[in-house]
Amino acid sequence: MAKPIDVYYWPTPNGWKVKILLEELGVPYNIIPVNIGKGEQFEPSFLKISPNNRMPAIVDHEPLGGGEPIAIFESGAIDEYLAEKYGKFMPRDPRGKYEVLQWVYWQMGGLGPMSGQCNHFRHYAPEKIAYGINRYTDEVNRLYGVMDKQLATLQFLAGEYSIADMMSWPWIVGYERMGQDLNEFPNLKRWHEAMKARPAVIRGFEVGKELRQEMSDEAKKVLFGQRARK
Repeated sequence: MAKPIDVYYWPTPNGWKVKILLEELGVPYNIIPVNIGKGEQFEPSFLKISPNNRMPAIVDHEPLGGGEPIAIFESGAIDEYLAEKYGKFMPRDPRGKYEVLQWVYWQMGGLGPMSGQCNHFRHYAPEKIAYGINRYTDEVNRLYGVMDKQLATLQFLAGEYSIADMMSWPWIVGYERMGQDLNEFPNLKRWHEAMKARPAVIRGFEVGKELRQEMSDEAKKVLFGQRARK
């Protein structure tokens, strides 16, 4: 029997990406909660696995290529590794592979960070700064437009269902919090509905949901305004 993959996790969009893929793969895994509101991401034992003090991270006890267990941080690297290891949801031919990966990196460099900033300025910033709210709300709107155009002729972002879809969908779930109306993006809306109807996506979204908490003032102090720790 395969050894479960350890998943260091908290219920956020980046965490959902990994669980959705694991559910789609049908791979056994253990959830190890990392309460980011309490600062558990700064524990030395976790920093050995994820030096950027962010989750998710994984430890695979039966790694690709064999040998000692491997620890991987960054959700994009994790999903790319798992797709390569199990030979699913990322084509092996170069054209298909890089069609997927360009959308993976688009999500990692654009959709995720811009949505995160949008959410912060709209809901968590201590001051309502109109420029910040408008800047990131508009950028998220632009990125939704990019997806909508891509999905005009394709069922999924890279043609076939792939890790690009699994990684992008969690950042579309909160579209209302981002000040967006999916009715403006009919192709994106169709894709969003198709994604959330997939049983594995539902499971990946729901598992560990009970861990999520309302963000307290103390949690905000832990999460926002971090500087280098020596």
